[in-house]
Amino acid sequence: MKKISDILHSLSFRLIFWVGLILLITISTWAYFSIQTHKERAFDNIVAEADRLGNTIKLGTHYAMMLNSRDDINQITKNISKQKEIENIRIYNKGGEIKFSNSLQDVDKTTNIKAEACYICHKQEPPLEKISLSERIRVFDSPGGYRLLGIISPIYNEPGCSTGPCHVHPEDKKVLGLMDVVTSLECSDKEILAYQKEIIALAIIIFLGASAIIAFFLLRFVNQPIKKLITGARHIGNGDYNYKVDVIDRNDEIGQLGTAINEMRKEIREKQEELSKQREEYQNIFELVPCYITVQDKNFKLLRYNRDFAEQFDPQPGDYCYHAYKGRTERCEICPVVKTFEDGKSHSSEEEGINKDGTRSHWLVRTSPVRDANGEITAAMELSLDMTQMKRLEEEVKKSEEKYRSIFNTIPNPVFVLDGENLEILDCNDSVQDVYGYDKDDLAMSPFMDLFAEGERDRYATEIKRSNILNQVRHIKKDGNTIFVNIRISPSEYDGREVLLATTSDITKRLMAEQQLIQASKMTTLGEMATGVAHELNQPLSVIKTASSFLKKKADRSEPIKDEILKTLTEEIDGHVDRAAKIINHMREFGRKADVDRERVQVSESLNRALDIFSQQLKLREIEVIKELAEDLPPILADANRLEQVFVNLLINARDAIEDKIDSVGRKDVEKKIILKTRLQNGYVTIEIQDTGAGMPEALLDKIFEPFFTTKKVGKGTGLGLSISYGIVQDYDGSIEAETQEGEGTKFTIRFPVPSEV
Repeated sequence: MKKISDILHSLSFRLIFWVGLILLITISTWAYFSIQTHKERAFDNIVAEADRLGNTIKLGTHYAMMLNSRDDINQITKNISKQKEIENIRIYNKGGEIKFSNSLQDVDKTTNIKAEACYICHKQEPPLEKISLSERIRVFDSPGGYRLLGIISPIYNEPGCSTGPCHVHPEDKKVLGLMDVVTSLECSDKEILAYQKEIIALAIIIFLGASAIIAFFLLRFVNQPIKKLITGARHIGNGDYNYKVDVIDRNDEIGQLGTAINEMRKEIREKQEELSKQREEYQNIFELVPCYITVQDKNFKLLRYNRDFAEQFDPQPGDYCYHAYKGRTERCEICPVVKTFEDGKSHSSEEEGINKDGTRSHWLVRTSPVRDANGEITAAMELSLDMTQMKRLEEEVKKSEEKYRSIFNTIPNPVFVLDGENLEILDCNDSVQDVYGYDKDDLAMSPFMDLFAEGERDRYATEIKRSNILNQVRHIKKDGNTIFVNIRISPSEYDGREVLLATTSDITKRLMAEQQLIQASKMTTLGEMATGVAHELNQPLSVIKTASSFLKKKADRSEPIKDEILKTLTEEIDGHVDRAAKIINHMREFGRKADVDRERVQVSESLNRALDIFSQQLKLREIEVIKELAEDLPPILADANRLEQVFVNLLINARDAIEDKIDSVGRKDVEKKIILKTRLQNGYVTIEIQDTGAGMPEALLDKIFEPFFTTKKVGKGTGLGLSISYGIVQDYDGSIEAETQEGEGTKFTIRFPVPSEV
C-alpha cells in the first residue's frame, strides 16, 4: 500500500495523470467536433441530394402535368422510386389529397392538413407560400428501425399552368400542391457510424500512443533524474556533502538543477565547515574568555556556564545563580536578569560577594536575552567580569592622584596644563601665584599666550605646539613687570583630552648674573684690545696734529694758505675725526650691557664688526684673515651685541692659538691664518672660524665649553670665554662644536636655525 501511495503522490504520476487528462480532453473534444462536423456535412449533402431529386422529379413530371397525363406521371414516379434510397414519392394537391404516389394504395387518399408533411406550410393561416430548405425537411424513424428523411417541394402555379388548355387554375393561386420525397438514411447512418468508430478508434490510439510517449519521456527524462536529485538532496540533508548528483551532463533545466544542487552541495559543505569552525571558535571563546558566563532560565537555574565559572564557584547540577555566586537562598534584590526577562533588553550592574576564602570580590555584570526561533525569550545570558583588581587599582589611583596632586601643587616651578588646540589654561599649580602673582582662579580657562609680550604671542603660539623647549622667553607678571623664563613643554592627557604640560623656570636672576659675567668678559677683552685701539686712534690723531701744526705755522707767519691746500687739510681732519669717532663708538657699543631680546641679525655683519675690533692687532701680528662670507644669507633671531661677543671670543682664541704655536716651535715663519666662512646649509645659517694655531688634544674637546676650563698659560685666560659663548649660542637655539688637530689648528662651527617666518 505504501508503494502505491508513493506512486500516487509522486511527481511523475501527477504529471502523467494531468498530461493524460489534458490529452484525453483535447483528443475527445477533437473527436467529438470532428464527428459532429462530419455528420452535419453528410446530412447537408443528403438533404441537398434529396432536394435535387425532388426538383428532378418535378422537372421530369412537368411535361406530363402540362398534358395532364396521369399515367406518365405515375410511371415516372414509379420508376424513380425504384432507386434504393427512395422510400416514397407523393404528390399532394391543395386540399391534401394524394394524387400521385409510387404506392398505388396511397393514391386519392386525403391526408390531414395538420399532418407532418403538410404542417410545415399550414402551421399558420394563411399557409406559407415559400419556406427555406431547412424548414422543408423532416427526419423520422421508419418501421424498420432506421431513419427516414422527408423533403417537401412546393409545386407553384406557373404561367404555363394557369393559361394551359388542361387546367383551370386561377392566376391568384400561388401553390397548386407539393411533392413529398422520403429517402432512407440507413446507409448514410451506417457510414457515419463507421466513421465515428474510426475517429474514436483513432482518438484512442493517439491518446494511448501519446500517453505512452509522454509516460516514457517523463519516466526516462524526468522521473529518473528527479530521483537522482532527491537522492542527492537527501545525502546533503544527511550531511554527506561528498555525494555528487550525476545529471550535470544534461543541458536542460534538470541538468542545470543538478549542477545547482552540486554547487549548493559545495557551498553548503564550505559553509558547514566554516560554521563548524566558528562553532568551535565560539565554544572556545565561551569556555576560555577571561570572565564568568552563565545561561539561566526564568527561575535563575544555571543551564550552562563556562570553565572559569566552574573553576571559581564549583556549581552543583541544578544549582541557581544566586546560590553559586553568593551562597544566597533567594535571588538578589536588584537583578539585571529579571529586567532582561521583563523587557527583552540588555542590562548591567555592579555586584559584590564573598569568595570561598573569605575575600571580597567585585563584578561588572551584563545580561542579554536568548530567544528561540519564534522570538520568545527562553533564557538569559549573564556575563560577569571580575573587577576586584580594578577596584583596588582605582583606590590606589585615587590615592596616587591625591599624592601627585599634592606634588603638583608643591613643585617650586609654575606648571600649566594647556589645551592642545587653543592653548587655554585648564589647570595650574600653586607656584604660579608665587612667580606670576595670579590666583589659580584668575588664570582658569584664560589664554596662556596672555602671559607673553604682546608682539611675541603669535610667534610663540606656533612654537609651543611644535617645540619641547623655549629659552629666554619674556613673560608679564600680574603687576606688569617682565621676567625671563625657560619653558619645557611635554604632551600629556588630562580628563580624557590631549593637553600640553608647560613648566616655566624663572631665569631672570641667572640672566642678570650672566650679563654681568659677559660684561666683565667684555671689559677684559677691551683691556686686551687697548694697545690695538690706541694704535688705531694714534694714526688719525697724528694726521690731525700735522694738519693743525701746519695751520698754526701759517697763522703765526701771517702767510696766506691756498684754497686747495686748505680744503685738503680740512677734509683730512674731518675724515680722521670721523674715523676716530667710529672707533670710539664701536668700542663703546661693544662695551655696553647687551639685552636679552631677540631681533633679526645678519651674521656676516656681526662677524665683520667683531673683526674690525681686532683687525689692527692681527695686522701687527702679521696674521692673515681670509673671508669667505656668503651673500644674501637669511637673518636669524638673536641679539647682535651678544653675537658679536661670541665672535670676538673665538677670534681671541684663534689669535692666542697662533701665538702659542709660534712660541712652541721657536720661530715666526709658521703659517698664520684665520679663515672666516658663512653659508646656508640644510635650513641652518652656518659660521666657521678656523685657525692654523697649535690645536689641542682631542681628549680635551669635551671640556672646552666648561666654565673656568682653559688650555692657556696661567694668568693669560679666565676659562670663561667659550663657556659664555656656548651659553649665548644655546640661548638662540643654536649649536657650537669644535674640531681640532694637535699642531695643525682648530675649527669652531656654529649653526643657527632659520626662523620659519623669514
